[in-house]
Amino acid sequence: MAVDEDMAPKKKKEPTENEKRRMKIVPGSLMKAEMRPGGGDARPSDGDQVIYHCTVRTLDGVVVESTRLEYGGKGTPIRQVLGKSKMLLGLLEGLPTMLKGEVAMFKMKPEMHYREVDCPVSPPSSFPQEDELHFEIEMIEFSKIKVVSDDLGVIKKVVNEGLGWESPREPYEVKARISAKKGDGKVILSNTQGEPYCFTFGKSEVRDMLGDGRLMKRRLRDGRGEFPMDCPLHDSLLRVHYKGMLLNEEKKIFYDTRVDNDGQPLEFRSGEGLVPEGFEMCVRLMLPGEIALVTCPPDYAYDKFQRPANIPEGAHIQWEIELLGFEMPKDWTGMDFPSIMGEAEKIRNTGNRLFKEGKFELAKAKYEKVLREFNHVNPQDDEEGKVFVDTRNLLNLNLAACYLKRGECKKSIEYCNKVLDANPAHVKALYRRGMAYMTDGSFEEARDDFEKMMKVDKSSEPDAMAALQKLKQKKQEVERKARKQFKGLFDKKPGEIAEVGTPTEESSTSENQRKDDQADSDGIEEEALLQDAGAVNAPRVGWFSHLWPTGRRLFSALGFQRCTIL
Repeated sequence: MAVDEDMAPKKKKEPTENEKRRMKIVPGSLMKAEMRPGGGDARPSDGDQVIYHCTVRTLDGVVVESTRLEYGGKGTPIRQVLGKSKMLLGLLEGLPTMLKGEVAMFKMKPEMHYREVDCPVSPPSSFPQEDELHFEIEMIEFSKIKVVSDDLGVIKKVVNEGLGWESPREPYEVKARISAKKGDGKVILSNTQGEPYCFTFGKSEVRDMLGDGRLMKRRLRDGRGEFPMDCPLHDSLLRVHYKGMLLNEEKKIFYDTRVDNDGQPLEFRSGEGLVPEGFEMCVRLMLPGEIALVTCPPDYAYDKFQRPANIPEGAHIQWEIELLGFEMPKDWTGMDFPSIMGEAEKIRNTGNRLFKEGKFELAKAKYEKVLREFNHVNPQDDEEGKVFVDTRNLLNLNLAACYLKRGECKKSIEYCNKVLDANPAHVKALYRRGMAYMTDGSFEEARDDFEKMMKVDKSSEPDAMAALQKLKQKKQEVERKARKQFKGLFDKKPGEIAEVGTPTEESSTSENQRKDDQADSDGIEEEALLQDAGAVNAPRVGWFSHLWPTGRRLFSALGFQRCTIL
């Protein structure tokens, strides 16, 4: 007997992973307070790209993390695709309730952020995942998009519909104008400047060096050898001819080695910061004999490098580069111990120079290079062993200093511990670890290290006392600000907004006075590290040192509404 398909029971559709997550939400675990109303009546839905700023605070107002510059973030809003990007449960539920331009405060129980069972997002280091928190969200924009790559690394939003039905495929020649913006909306490459980009689709004549269309390398003539094995990927002595042009209507040539350098090529060692970063990045991916045309944005050209007088600030640059050849660095295999240590000292001194010039990433690469080579070095006697261990300690401490300058305190402490594990009384390691603890807000650990310095070496007392004084000032400043912060945006009753105090403006007491620096045995200036620990323009440090600003202007401008339980 046949069964009518319309009469057959229909199979129930399985819920999606996000729907299963939403089923776990407990009433009252997520509350929303509208701080600034949005516009229109459209709200984001699954498949939309949402662009928003997020600031996370404890209930007493201490900033945990933020995308905003004023709270230690990068100033770049978050971009995610609802229903596809991995996100916290509280945001998955809360973002679809917002209008464009709206600012809202979400109060989340721990199970709505990182304490959710099987949370798909890993918590940042030192994040108070056990605490109830406030998430301040500003919904900047949302729109329908098309996901191009499965990892969401490439998504597409159609601004203007094209004509016809055909898309480029191999081996079509493509001519395109490309514009690029940073995440904060700042234009870094305009499609009205210069000629359109021309390239053969599917081939590698054009290479996007940064992945955002700003630094482009176009091969004009093939080189010799196999890519990338025969490229100068490692630090090498390079010989190039180049012609530099301003990327404007006139395309004015500002330098040509064949004209301005008596026909001699430019010789430089890569990895030492001797040419603009964009220039070196592209040359490292060239083969001998290759000619390439490089289009470079200001921040990878001369805005962060010694700028010639005939190049204006903020100028986009185009270089035509010919790689004549290169020499690889010496291979340490078969070298005797004194020769190896001599080569190591040269590289370490180069790293020290780069550190003093503020090129911490390049300096870090030099120290790491020597430490990697040291894995294959075997001292033959006690004297060689002592030299080897002392040099390795200096390299680890120099790396700790680089990470501290970059605001990566945990990594700095890790490299200090490599020295202290073998020698707990190493004064310089104690000092540097104490500086990292202080920058990270771990004041008790910092005090222990500075006090231990004086116990193991009396001559270190002046440096230790200066550090302890700085530690005292920093701790007092944090405590003073903390006492003046708000006591929560919500009161004990769901749906109500707590009364907010109006503390006075806090004037900055951070010191940034420069003294004559004295170089220590490892070539890193400790006095500069001490001063930078409290500098207002230092990289992002521990969350406790970023506190909420005063609130009278904030609340009067935003006009808090009643709280909603989601």
